[in-house]
Amino acid sequence: MEFELARQLAQENSTKIVLFVIDGLGGLPHPETGRTELEAAYTPRLDMIARESACGFTIPVARGITPGSGPGHLALFGYDPLVYNIGRGALEAVGIDFDLQASDIAARGNFCTVDAEGRITDRRAGRISTETCAEIVAELQGIPVDGAQLFVEPVREHRFVLALRGEGLSEAVTDTDPQAEGAAPLLAQAITPDGERTATLVNKFVEDSKKVLNGKNPANALLLRGFAKRPLWPSLGEVFKLRAAAVAHYPMYRGLARLVGMETLSVGPNLEDSVATLRENWDRFDYFFVHYKYSDTAGEDGDFDRKVTKLEEVDDHISDLVALGPDVLMITGDHSTPAVMAGHSWHPVPFMLRAPNIRSDECNMFGETALLQGSLGTFPAREALTLAMAHAGRLKKYGA
Repeated sequence: MEFELARQLAQENSTKIVLFVIDGLGGLPHPETGRTELEAAYTPRLDMIARESACGFTIPVARGITPGSGPGHLALFGYDPLVYNIGRGALEAVGIDFDLQASDIAARGNFCTVDAEGRITDRRAGRISTETCAEIVAELQGIPVDGAQLFVEPVREHRFVLALRGEGLSEAVTDTDPQAEGAAPLLAQAITPDGERTATLVNKFVEDSKKVLNGKNPANALLLRGFAKRPLWPSLGEVFKLRAAAVAHYPMYRGLARLVGMETLSVGPNLEDSVATLRENWDRFDYFFVHYKYSDTAGEDGDFDRKVTKLEEVDDHISDLVALGPDVLMITGDHSTPAVMAGHSWHPVPFMLRAPNIRSDECNMFGETALLQGSLGTFPAREALTLAMAHAGRLKKYGA
């Protein structure tokens, strides 16, 4: 919905909306069984919810476009990802509570493993522990950068944030991450003349980091992507009149939530932690974004069976979420991450909406084949919030 129209139609009431995002939810059939991860998983509780819901698929950005996690989530929050886009670095920085100032440039960093020829063999350095990451980051913080202030902050596992602060910096810089194994890390390049100085600073930092990382195993190199400044966007409260909260453990998703005006609640890494946090804060908010990461991680690792297990873990806890009594419950993903592709894909994302005044459809389980019978069809993800607000009684009639 266009934000100007949303400002006119949105109204407050006492209803509760929950958006539960199972990261990387969508999949593709396993070549031996012909079933997707959702179809292979034993999910009787999710299937029961599907029978009580309006079902279908969402398109995060546009048909054929493979979305990053940022655009995928922003669309579900009601923000057109083609209008409201942001680099990964600013999301990571805000997500770890780094004081990212308006003129700062931030990038998302990965420690990686390279071979003797400098080719990437593991983009995530074996997912080193967060403790190891912090130790390496502490060494990188001592690298001098002429003409700018350097910040290097640990995030989780192999991930860190690089931020530069100073005059004349620009986000118009290309990534050093080729996002492919077997390739060598790239030099940062200026996209416009304004980015020349920033690219030079980044390349100098990367070169100096080699002295710190040399001989370390498996984190013997680093990759940078998503150079970005912090944007100033209208909030969910301002546009949709929602008191919104995020129940997300991973920093990037907490950062996304903050950028659209959600309060980020303290939460542990497991689903039972999320349910406990919801329960403790149920009366304080009327919109909750709940995030579950581990299905996406398994998909990116190409581990079909582990993704099935993680989806079954969701099913084990979904009844506790339903028991809280949300008026509107949306269960979906931010994008598809088929294990057979070991990465994000452009495929439509499973979606179901459980709420009052739902028209029943023929979908009898939460799986890609059954969802083809859903009454919602395939629709833009940015319309999900509009649907939720309508079913929650939070939209006035349009026109006379």
